[in-house]
Amino acid sequence: MKARLIVGISGATGSIYARRLLEILKASDQIETHLVISKAGKRTLREETPWRVEEIESLAHFVYGIDDPQARILDNDFEALGMVVIPCSVKSMAAIALSTHDNLLIRAANAILQTGRKLVLVIRETPVHIGHIKIMLRLAEAGAVLLPPIPTFEQRPKTVDDLVDQVVHRVLGIFKP
Repeated sequence: MKARLIVGISGATGSIYARRLLEILKASDQIETHLVISKAGKRTLREETPWRVEEIESLAHFVYGIDDPQARILDNDFEALGMVVIPCSVKSMAAIALSTHDNLLIRAANAILQTGRKLVLVIRETPVHIGHIKIMLRLAEAGAVLLPPIPTFEQRPKTVDDLVDQVVHRVLGIFKP
């Protein structure tokens, strides 16, 4: 059986990161992807990219509706490497920290934390204030990895795609055994 990764896309800007992550994972054929996109995530995707939601969904092995209470990613026996929310809005970050269970993305992230698996949140919104920082601290204490998509320039990136790939490869590196 392939390793599994849950991928969440929330309403923050930066769905280009999610698309690239899903492309890489589909091409590798080593990790089975389980995708959940929030309503705001779909809206942001349509507003900031030329891609249709269906194009992004076609890159995943399994797609779940945001309001699906029976999604198998919530089953106690669903084994996954973990979950990445890419991009992760401050709203989703706060909901995960507070365990609000508003939708499947939030419920899945909380299930990952409850079972001690890796949860990576690619926080896209800045600047942050003290309230955001307190929420980030709460998540870090619960075991989440906060990974703002901050580019590095040591490798002299030449294109936006190079910068996107940097972030995606950092995310994937967290899930390597």
